[in-house]
Amino acid sequence: MSKVTVIDHPLVQHKLALLRDKETGTKAFRELVSELAMLMGYEVTRDLPLQEVEVETPITKAAFKMLANEKLAVVPILRAGLGMADGMMNLIPHAKMGHIGLYRNPDTLMPTGYYCKLPDDICERDTIIVDPMLATGNSAIEAIRLIKNAGAKTIRLVCLISAPEGIYAIQKAHPDVDIYVASIDEKLNEHGYIVPGLGDAGDRLFGTK
Repeated sequence: MSKVTVIDHPLVQHKLALLRDKETGTKAFRELVSELAMLMGYEVTRDLPLQEVEVETPITKAAFKMLANEKLAVVPILRAGLGMADGMMNLIPHAKMGHIGLYRNPDTLMPTGYYCKLPDDICERDTIIVDPMLATGNSAIEAIRLIKNAGAKTIRLVCLISAPEGIYAIQKAHPDVDIYVASIDEKLNEHGYIVPGLGDAGDRLFGTK
């Protein structure tokens, strides 16, 4: 079963509350999403394996620890996931980035894919999927399916706000994918939006309606 980690660091919770505020404008919203992604990235990458290497300091040679596998991939789900991508890449700039384009049918709430471009060596990379909202879970399920089909073995899903329904859906469809969120909200409403949530993350990121 998927491990669910709620990142409750005080700075994360503070910035998330600012993000939810309907008065927060587009510029501040984008900055907060990027900052939250970077802060959450510390927890998401906490269990990456290390190896001992020899480094020569200005004083002497000594053994230190570095990542055993620097091959990472960050994959935002378009379009809202783009808001988290830069923050995550600032933390792990050596990662490669893929993109998965999905849109949700407003009647069925099911995702339709329109774009998928992943690193050629995705099968060798620990993959981090980013998307601000985990609502029904349908888009994330499809994104994970596409990445698995491309050969990826280790996948993490990182979202800012989630609904219990979305978490359950991921755990049922992809029990091997760990989930990282800053909040598990109350529920989904009849339109598939998270309550209390923050509205449409894509619209608030890019100033659209």
